[in-house]
Order: sequence, then C-alpha cells, then structure tokens
Amino acid sequence: MLWLAREMNELEGYFQTRLAPDLRREVLWRVLCRHHFSRFIAATDCVLELGAGYGDFINEVDAKRKIAVDAWDGFTRYLRPGIEGRVGDVADLSFVSSSSVNFAFASNLFEHITQEDFASVLSQLKRVLAKDGTLNILQPNYYYCYQEYFDDYTHRTVYSHRSICDFLEAHGYRVIDCRPRFLPLTLHSRLPVSPLLIRLYLLSPWKLMGKQMFVRARPDR
Repeated sequence: MLWLAREMNELEGYFQTRLAPDLRREVLWRVLCRHHFSRFIAATDCVLELGAGYGDFINEVDAKRKIAVDAWDGFTRYLRPGIEGRVGDVADLSFVSSSSVNFAFASNLFEHITQEDFASVLSQLKRVLAKDGTLNILQPNYYYCYQEYFDDYTHRTVYSHRSICDFLEAHGYRVIDCRPRFLPLTLHSRLPVSPLLIRLYLLSPWKLMGKQMFVRARPDR
C-alpha cells in the first residue's frame, strides 16, 4: 500500500502549501451560502459535497442531512458537529442511498481529476440524486483564466463554460444554469474580503474579475 501512503502525503503537502487554512475563505463561503446557495437548499434537504476540503461550504449549509467527501484524511477535523464526513475517492458514491440527495455540490474539484473519474461521478449521481435533485459546480473557467490555470500543479483537466456543459450533456445531464463569470479566481487580491463587497459583487451584472464559473445541472430523465 505504498501508493496510498504516498498519495496521502502528497495531499497533506498540498493542504499545507497551496491550500493552507485561510479565514478569508470562511468569510466568502458564509456569504455565498447565505445569499446565493440558500435559495436552492431547503431545511429538509440532504446536501452532498464532493471534495469538501476544509468544509467551508458544508459547514455553512442549513439542511437536515449533510454529507462531505474528500480523499484527504485530515478534512474531517474541520467539519462541524452533525456533518457526516467520508474519507475516500469522490468517484465512489456506493455508500450513498439511492434518490436521497437533493443538492450535490463540487467546488474546484473536477479540474483535479480525470475525465474518466468525472464521468463515473456523473453516473453515480444519477442514482443518488432525488427526482428533482441537482448537481452544482463551481470551478475555474479556463476560457478566462488560461494564464493562471496551471499555477496549481494538481490541475490535470481543462474545462471552459462551454466544454463542461457539453461534457454534462454528453453524459445525460440537462444544464439549467451556466454563469461563465461567477466569482474571481482567487482570494488573493488588493481588495479586502468583506461580506459587503462579496454581496455587491454577487448582485453586480458586471463580473470584470470573474474567472470561476457556476453550473447547475440535473439528470435528463
């Protein structure tokens, strides 16, 4: 099992360097959950986050059941009480009951895995998503951030707002919303990360610094 130990060490190194803890990330996700994602999630829902990282999204969600999955074995210590943390491959959702998930979410995940694994996730989500359940994706849009895209050495697959929608539709999903420029690429800028500025950015029709896309889709049943 040397390969597994090596992979865990690489993940630990990634979270210590490239994706170290940052309180500004908590501020961002608190505002996003309260003023954007809350409109899609009912208090009685089951929410599944793939690639949860530090749990910044799932920790802020108001839902009856919350499940978080990540391959990094250190992520569960960042989850708030009541959240079901599962250490493992996001391409293995065999532990999730059929038709039980209302809102599946993945932030900055699919650029880190192969297209084969992405296709496997999509196939399994068809089983676990409820009748009106949705897959919600937030991630870098290569069309707008091609110069910085591979600054993250773990990026292995390229998607633009066009190609990811094509990929979803080719694998049996109907895209119900695609926002090519939803958020800036990174927290590291000259502007402060404040709840007011984030809310104003969400409300603004002009996304001049927007380099991350947001896509919502559901199985085309």
